[in-house]
Amino acid sequence: MLQVARRKTRQVKVGDVAIGGDARISVQSMTKTDTGDVEATLSQISRLKDVGCDIVRCAVPDMESAKAFCEIKRGSALPLVADIHFDYRLAVAAATAGADKLRINPGNIGGRDRVAKVAEAAKERGIPIRVGVNSGSIPKDLLSKHSGPTWEALVESAKRSISLLVDEGFEDIVVSLKASDVMTTIRAYRALAGLCDFPLHLGVTEAGGVRAGTVKSSIALGTLLMEGIGDTIRVSLTHEPEEEVKVGIALLSAIGVQTDGVEIISCPTCGRCRGDLMKILEDVEERLKGFRFPIKVAVMGCEVNGPGEAREADVGVALGEKSGLIFREGRPIGRVSSLDIVPRLVEEAIRVGKQKTEEKNPLKSFGELDSSESIRNNTCL
Repeated sequence: MLQVARRKTRQVKVGDVAIGGDARISVQSMTKTDTGDVEATLSQISRLKDVGCDIVRCAVPDMESAKAFCEIKRGSALPLVADIHFDYRLAVAAATAGADKLRINPGNIGGRDRVAKVAEAAKERGIPIRVGVNSGSIPKDLLSKHSGPTWEALVESAKRSISLLVDEGFEDIVVSLKASDVMTTIRAYRALAGLCDFPLHLGVTEAGGVRAGTVKSSIALGTLLMEGIGDTIRVSLTHEPEEEVKVGIALLSAIGVQTDGVEIISCPTCGRCRGDLMKILEDVEERLKGFRFPIKVAVMGCEVNGPGEAREADVGVALGEKSGLIFREGRPIGRVSSLDIVPRLVEEAIRVGKQKTEEKNPLKSFGELDSSESIRNNTCL
């Protein structure tokens, strides 16, 4: 497993999730429902939790959404971030409604006096603010100065925005500098990482659909994370938010900076494949989604590399004719029929995952792994 020296940062808390410092890298997403539809939004949040999301963000475009945000917060299974643009009063209302964090872009929220009111509301309630700088909302003077939304423009915009908050005595800050261009994103984060010790929220904005967005995000976020830069991530996709979380978790697992999630490896299949590997893989992924086990599971299609890869994983299967040979911690433990492959593999994965989790954190029981949930007392509008 790759050992990455993380950039040293201060730490903030978003509900019961820590960002920065020595905290694990958290995975975020954003609801894609109408925030005014409380039931639909809470349903989506519940599904996000099921696939392993740590923090969720909701758009608050108007006061009706701010009122709904209060009800969503009360029923949310995850720490809740209010995404605010243009109107500082929405940020104040969301803070009053119990937001665990505010996301604002000071470049479009108004003047210094309005930023001060947002900072005051956040400080009173002990919640952090994310300075969210995007290439599409850089102030006009910086666009002119830098001849467009360059990485230099992103960094200067972030520095200006951070200064507005720091001048108000507010320093519980997370920063993001998102562009749709991969290299612009990488250069901006690298530059800012050397200028401050605030935690960084990584992402590529407007990354595209599942295929393009996954590739662009993996390159940008993967590069930065392997350099020790980044404390929380969102993979932005034009798709269901659950897919964003799945890709984010897979990204962290693939580069070895996160070891508390299930890593599933599988062969690409060929003419030697002895079963419906694609269907088996889908079933295994579905049954293990949301589990926070520090294990590797191998799903292999034939006798060429199958036994070797399955043996090197914590749990694995190598397919044969109408059967599969199950491996656990390097040893074959039995051959099962094709109908029993998925249930047996998942059973062994849970058994080994539980054991490894308890060894890693003996004070925390298996039943408590995903049950921590704190809902702030709040007053609805």
